Amino acid sequence: MKGRILTSLLTMMALASLQAQEVPAVPKLVVGLTIDQLRLDYVEAFSSMYGDRGFKRLWKEGRVYRNAEYDFVNVDRSSAVAAIQTGAMPKVNGIVGNGWLDRSTLQVVNCVDDNRYMGNYTSESTSPFRLQVSTLSDELMIATQGVAEVYSIAPTREMAVLSAGHASKGAFWINDDTGKWSGTTYFENFPTWVSTYNDRQGLDFRIGELVWGPYLPVTSYKYLTTETKQVTFKHKFDDERRNKYRKFKTSPYANDEVNRLVNACLNATSIGKDFVPDLLNLSYYAGNYDHKPAAEYPLEMQDTYVRLDAALAELLDIIDRKVGLGSTLFFLTSTGYSDPEPIDPPQYRIPTGEFHVKRCAALLNMFLAAIYGEGQYVEAHHEQEIYLNHKLIEEKRLNLSEILDRSSEFLLQFSGVKDVYSSQRLMLGSWTPELDKVKNRYHSTCSGDIWIEVLPGWTIVRDHSLDTKVVRNVYSSAPLVFMGWDVRPEIIHTPVKVGHIAPTLTHFMRIRAPNASSLPPLSDIRK
Repeated sequence: MKGRILTSLLTMMALASLQAQEVPAVPKLVVGLTIDQLRLDYVEAFSSMYGDRGFKRLWKEGRVYRNAEYDFVNVDRSSAVAAIQTGAMPKVNGIVGNGWLDRSTLQVVNCVDDNRYMGNYTSESTSPFRLQVSTLSDELMIATQGVAEVYSIAPTREMAVLSAGHASKGAFWINDDTGKWSGTTYFENFPTWVSTYNDRQGLDFRIGELVWGPYLPVTSYKYLTTETKQVTFKHKFDDERRNKYRKFKTSPYANDEVNRLVNACLNATSIGKDFVPDLLNLSYYAGNYDHKPAAEYPLEMQDTYVRLDAALAELLDIIDRKVGLGSTLFFLTSTGYSDPEPIDPPQYRIPTGEFHVKRCAALLNMFLAAIYGEGQYVEAHHEQEIYLNHKLIEEKRLNLSEILDRSSEFLLQFSGVKDVYSSQRLMLGSWTPELDKVKNRYHSTCSGDIWIEVLPGWTIVRDHSLDTKVVRNVYSSAPLVFMGWDVRPEIIHTPVKVGHIAPTLTHFMRIRAPNASSLPPLSDIRK
């Protein structure tokens, strides 16, 4: 009898031990790095100028997906970050772009503006309330009952706040006017370590001494050419009093500033120091300096990637020293777009033209007035979207569907128009790949009634911002790299969706995926 009892106890202990071994560990720290406007073709084209500890290390030790795709049109930094963090498209998460037209005021609103909350080290009023679903950060805070250390650090306000989600312990960005690391009272307590950094090591103390010149000998920068030969470059940010911090944030030095605050964070907090997984969402910048064309600043663009490689190497070393890459799941991706390029020189005779949204909206209003009687049928326009006057249409007891159909037929006759998508067509039309990508960006509360697709090569004249945008409908490769925490190194050419990122990370942290994330996690990532 005693033998049977002993045998049963040993069996139970063995099973318990086996079950304990089968329970997978979780990473102590997840670090997500989203690089604004990072281009895979540039990463690979400039690789001979890199060191061994940045991109080359990622490509050697990481799981590299060369083609991560955004499933919607007109990607920008805000809609990209929201998609990464929620695993959902704009039609669900509510962030269709950096800004959009508010129907109630007919004014353009920023996606993170919220006058209910004051700023820390800034006059900006900010919150993530327009983000309508949960994020990776939110789910980790819920799963750990608020114990996890979760922060977001980025040069720009939108990327910082949207990466932080609703429940993080803080989001920090560089103030455009003062250079200080800023935050919002939405996240309640502004950490002492950020205030200490601002007071002792703030960018405003150093901006006058910072001069951006070539990192390598100028003869190394031979991969981008321009008709006007550029011998060298030198940018002193303090030369312009009003815009110095805005220009600084479009230089590679902004990435070094992110690293400095990351180092302060890892020194001052318990992040990555226990067995509760923590999360650090970071953003870098890899776009054009001062948002000027790369052809105007070819040396600066190449130097940006060389310095980006150095900043990435420094970040990986900081994480390895403070936490250990073996205990950290690191991922890197891109926002998947780039600043508009200038119109092609006329001597190459590329078909082109100008499309004026304002004129188009005015003519549409005249057309509708001729059919339905006098009135302001077009209430407003923004970017390529037209907003109809629903109140007037209801007062006149007109059929909205009929008006949308007639408006679409009229607009299709304009030179430069490739296609017209009404809200009705997006919601009820037959599925096509093109329709699906437009539909994924459409959100009923902040999108227009009509979206106009302009032909490639044509220039959209944007009256609200007094600038132009040349249409280029080309495939943009956004790399996605996982590294650390026993990740299996491999380079994968098969396209994946950006929506896979959030569920993959939550899978490895053993928590729920964000509530609008419908894609499965990526498989075979770990050894």
